[in-house]
Amino acid sequence: MKGILSKRIISLLLALVMILVFASACNNRSLEIDGNEIVRIGSNKEAQEETEKDLKDDVKENQEDHKKSQSSNLKVDFLVGNSWENNGVTYTQADITVHNNGDFEISNWEVEIAASEGSQIDQIWNATYRIDNNKIIFIGEEFNQIIPAKGSVAFGCILVGVNNIDSNSIKVSYIENNTMIAENVAENNQVNNNQGSREYVQPEKLMPKDVPAPTTDDWLYVKGNKIVDKYGQEVWITGVNWFGYNTGTNTFDGLWAADLNTSLAAIADRGFNLLRIPISSELILQWASGNPPKANFNEAINSYLVGMDSLQIFDYVVGQSRANGLKIMIDIHSAKTDPMGHMKPVWFEADITEQDYLDSLSWVAERYKDDDTIIAYDLKNEPHGKPNESPRAIWNDSKDPENWKYVAEKAANAVLSKNPNVLVLVEGIEIYPKNIKTNGDYSSTNSADYYINWWGGNLRGVKDYPINLGKYQNKLVYSPHDYGPAVYAQPWFEGAFTYESLYKDCWRDNWMFIYEDEIAPLLIGEWGGFMSEPNLTWMKYLRELIKKHKLHHTFWCFNANSGDTGGLVLDDFVTWDEEKYNFVKEVLWTKEGKFVGLDHEIPLGKNGIALPKK
Repeated sequence: MKGILSKRIISLLLALVMILVFASACNNRSLEIDGNEIVRIGSNKEAQEETEKDLKDDVKENQEDHKKSQSSNLKVDFLVGNSWENNGVTYTQADITVHNNGDFEISNWEVEIAASEGSQIDQIWNATYRIDNNKIIFIGEEFNQIIPAKGSVAFGCILVGVNNIDSNSIKVSYIENNTMIAENVAENNQVNNNQGSREYVQPEKLMPKDVPAPTTDDWLYVKGNKIVDKYGQEVWITGVNWFGYNTGTNTFDGLWAADLNTSLAAIADRGFNLLRIPISSELILQWASGNPPKANFNEAINSYLVGMDSLQIFDYVVGQSRANGLKIMIDIHSAKTDPMGHMKPVWFEADITEQDYLDSLSWVAERYKDDDTIIAYDLKNEPHGKPNESPRAIWNDSKDPENWKYVAEKAANAVLSKNPNVLVLVEGIEIYPKNIKTNGDYSSTNSADYYINWWGGNLRGVKDYPINLGKYQNKLVYSPHDYGPAVYAQPWFEGAFTYESLYKDCWRDNWMFIYEDEIAPLLIGEWGGFMSEPNLTWMKYLRELIKKHKLHHTFWCFNANSGDTGGLVLDDFVTWDEEKYNFVKEVLWTKEGKFVGLDHEIPLGKNGIALPKK
């Protein structure tokens, strides 16, 4: 029916065009269409020129009306938060949101602010930038360059040498309907220079806890699809992510506003028994070479860290985690230290080779081999890549340098040869061939020939080519990542998705079979997001799956500055989002009302207990 109607409409349009052409010919005129202007060529030159002028004025007026209409719907919130000084230099946290309240999507957006001479960006998340003639121009990343109608994009940065932002200086440019538009939207901007209605909470400062000596009796082991302690007691890893060691902060993000001791204690007190710490191979190699870079933090708030380099601060984190009964998983999040490093598809990049990557794992495993505070290593965060991209992670039985299965086995050996007691986690990839007989070498560049899932979430290859660690097989845990429609509108979110549809369309064949077929345990290394629909529905269903099977997991994330998910703390990195925390709390390990840790001696925070000894 739809095709028949389309043909009828086309026929009517053709007939209309013929009538117009015939009428024009009768008046000794012809029509030419040139962009937005209709140029008439005919017998009456003055009438033609007048008509052209009228049409140009109409086009210009329409464009101006459109720009006014759109600019009235474009709004920039620029929240200037905590400021601190370090060696006489002022650092300021800024959180920026661009709202598109119009009826059309925009793309290639840029936000420009005026800045004084010498102003810099210390770090930035969910955007890039350039500095030009005392102007800072923020530019969208590939994943958030498009702002849908009625949508928004949030990003943030640490400004250096910028104290106050004048709303009148904020300009934006963007593309809408293939037209580049640049304008000042000062009438719609909201700038809060830490003096408005938004009140920042001053962080509570705790004294560091006495650090117990490291122990070696809390190592964990794999038994079927379970994880057990040395006594054979089943444990449940229920942790959280806190990034920053991968971004260039060279410590945790948020220490520009939060107290480290207080934050670590709060994570343990609220029942998270493991901290997944994203880090770059580059930073570890700098540590290994004896050239640890400086960490960036608020020296007034975290004065006890002054004088320490980034490696010394990491050792301090390990000690305070131990004192709180909190275990650590090291996650190689990226090859290079880069806030957008997770966008890179593989474990090598530029001057960081595969061997450098393996060396970084060996060094850190050797350094902490006698300390069971660090009980696990996530070998590489989210290997990925589409069929037509290069490089891209694949999974087969080859020795291809892009074969994640092959490299993961080498990476596991790099860790376990130094410390055979820790767990190693292997994530999935993005694509897997639908037919391994005809396309097992990934020669096809056609997406239709592949099963596609979240980065790191495609573990279908385990069925055909399982990871083989030989004598270390009882240390292997598979670790998929799973997200909701707020991160990306995957096909399985179309329509009214249900628990059953998600299980059938995504979870079962991509990774849940590993648990159900008792191949190995699963630890969902990243899941989480905004508490709004339809994302909240997905979160409820995944939480249901986690709870039903007691799947191990580390929630994404503690950080406030995760643009597509938000965090467990608000922008001040101090105030907890109680709604989100209470949501996650349902899948934290508890026993008789107490949170359960993974240490046999030290209770988990002030509200938890230690593992019993047999």
